[in-house]
Amino acid sequence: MSDHPRYPRMIRRYSPNERSNHWVTAITFVLLALSGLAMFHPSMAWMYAILGGGQWTRILHPFIGVVMFLSFGSLAIRFWHHNKIEKYDVQWLKQFRDVLTNREERLPKIGKYNAGQKLLFFVMVLCLIGLLLSGIVIWRRYFSFYFPITVIRFAAVVHAFCAFALIVGIIVHIYAALWVKGSIGAMVRGTVSYGWARKHHPLWFRDVASGKAEGRMSVEDIRERRN
Repeated sequence: MSDHPRYPRMIRRYSPNERSNHWVTAITFVLLALSGLAMFHPSMAWMYAILGGGQWTRILHPFIGVVMFLSFGSLAIRFWHHNKIEKYDVQWLKQFRDVLTNREERLPKIGKYNAGQKLLFFVMVLCLIGLLLSGIVIWRRYFSFYFPITVIRFAAVVHAFCAFALIVGIIVHIYAALWVKGSIGAMVRGTVSYGWARKHHPLWFRDVASGKAEGRMSVEDIRERRN
C-alpha cells in the first residue's frame, strides 16, 4: 500500500492500556463462562478442573466475577462516548441485509463502531449489571443469608439468563472480529492501516485525520518520517 502525504500508513486504534483492559476482561470472561457451566449442569462438571476442582471453583467464581465487572466497567467508561446511537446507526440497522451480504459500499458511513457493535456494548453492560446484582444475592459465603429463599431462586434464574445472553453476545463478537479482517490485529497490535479505517469506519477516520479524534502513527511510521 502506498503512503499518503497527509495520513500515516498505520493509525492507533487502541492504546496499550485499552488493550490490556480488554484482555483482562476477555480472560476473566472465559474463566467465568467455563466455571459457571461446570456448576450449571452435571454433564459439564469436568470443567471444574479448570479452577482446581469443585470447591475451588465455587470459591473463586464470584471473586473472578467481581474482577471482570470492574475491568469491563473501566472499559465501558473509556468507550461510552463512542457507543452513542446516532442517526446513521438507525439507517445501518435498516440495511442489515446489506451487512449480512457484505455490501459495505451501500451502507451509511459510520464512526469508530457500527450499530451492531454499539448494541452489543449495551447488551454487555446490562448483562454484567444483572450478573453482579444476582450474583451478590446467591453468593452463599457472604450475602445469601440476608435474602429469603424465593429471592435467591429468582436471582439464580436471572444469573443464568444474563450469563446465557452474555455468552451468546461474546460468540457474536468473536465471529464479527474474525469476519472483518484486521479487527483482531487492532486489539493485539493496537493499530490499523488508514485504508482499513477509511473503508470500515470512515467517519472515525475523518475525525482522526482532522485531529478531532485520537489516532497516532505507529512507531515504524514515526521513525521512517524522522529519517
